[in-house]
Amino acid sequence: MESSSMLDHYAEELRLARAAQGMSQTALAEALSYSAALVAKVETCERRPSIDFARRCDTVFGADGRFERIQRRISRETVVPWFRDWAGIEQEATALRTFEPLCIPGLLQTEGYARAIHAGGGLFAADDIERQVATRLDRQAVLTRDRPPLLSVVIDEHVLCRCIGGPEVMREQLQHLVKLGSTLPRLRIHVVPMSAGAYPGLAGPFVIATLPSGEDVVYLEGQRHGQVIDRTDFVQEMVEVWESIRGEALSHQQSLDLIAEVAETWI
Repeated sequence: MESSSMLDHYAEELRLARAAQGMSQTALAEALSYSAALVAKVETCERRPSIDFARRCDTVFGADGRFERIQRRISRETVVPWFRDWAGIEQEATALRTFEPLCIPGLLQTEGYARAIHAGGGLFAADDIERQVATRLDRQAVLTRDRPPLLSVVIDEHVLCRCIGGPEVMREQLQHLVKLGSTLPRLRIHVVPMSAGAYPGLAGPFVIATLPSGEDVVYLEGQRHGQVIDRTDFVQEMVEVWESIRGEALSHQQSLDLIAEVAETWI
């Protein structure tokens, strides 16, 4: 794995904290409930620490969130450059309104589905795929933080039927959606049924984020590029598009029932 400056920093801080406590790698591994081999690889920058690993380090060393903060900066470094501005906004937002007509939104993807998305077409090397999958999974920690954003997701029904990664991956992914939608109180999932015909969502995916200041910004993503737009007139237009799309969608419970039904067809 190619080392980054923050990955080096994390490894150094971990070695120093462990030494200050007089702990061996094996003792630290036991305290973290991870393997000694993984601890060794993190300390030599061969593996990126996960958000869970970082949080456990903070607990063991009483580091007051230091390791988690470094881990999040590592994730920002490994995000493709054109996504970095949005990645920061996503983590700070108090609300996110997401529309996706092509695939499951990244914050709700399983590991298998995310890997299949990045591996599709053979455009990325294996190491690049694993880095991007890890980064995408790290982003999902926003859903379970102390005060997660109010997340409203609308997807097109075709997303449930597009085979990404094979039947097993699709079944797991759709069951994951149902589980998240049933257990996360600040998540709402809606599906626009095929019967809707032509509707404004056919123009493409987008996300509207509400910042702590109350301001809304829009994120548009295309092939190998992304754009954050905060121009008032454009944002208002996209809010109107969102409301129109949302009006075509099924209710949260109806959507979960449909997703569960489609999941059973992926066998």
